[in-house]
Amino acid sequence: MSTTSEIKIGGFGGQGVILSGIIIGKAASLYDEKHATLIQAFGPEARGSACSAQVVLCDDYIDYPYITRPNYEVIMSQEALTKFEPELADDGMLIYEKDLVTLGELRPGIKPYGIPATRLAEELGHRIILNIVMLGFFTAVTGLVSHDATKKAIEESVPPGTQALNISALERGYGYGQAIRYGAI
Repeated sequence: MSTTSEIKIGGFGGQGVILSGIIIGKAASLYDEKHATLIQAFGPEARGSACSAQVVLCDDYIDYPYITRPNYEVIMSQEALTKFEPELADDGMLIYEKDLVTLGELRPGIKPYGIPATRLAEELGHRIILNIVMLGFFTAVTGLVSHDATKKAIEESVPPGTQALNISALERGYGYGQAIRYGAI
């Protein structure tokens, strides 16, 4: 029996939401021998408006490319939380940007994991890499894609000359996620 995981990534244009979905899909399909689909949605403007990516991962062929009830959500803005959290499965994992998103009361069964990704990205010198910090965190806390696969997908997906900075962002988020996963934070 194959395992299917549905992931919704939400934020606003300019945060790298779509690139995050592309990288997860590449990591899974090109390097972890899984199957993946990506559907993306933008608001009326590109930068600053609502934006989301839907990723389906499966060990076998994917019959339906759209998510129906995501098991995982990666949330990078308050608007995305408001809009997408009701769609999350009752036992789903909510991964969120701690400094940009304030959680209210969540439904029982939802597992929240927060990271100050923007702050960690700023410590690396560039706020724009917060999505890659989030990807590292996602990789560590979910285990859906391997660290090595995510690293390879990032290296071939980011602009030339930014690979080292983006890998540093991956490592920062991954380390934070590992610390949470194993109770060090």
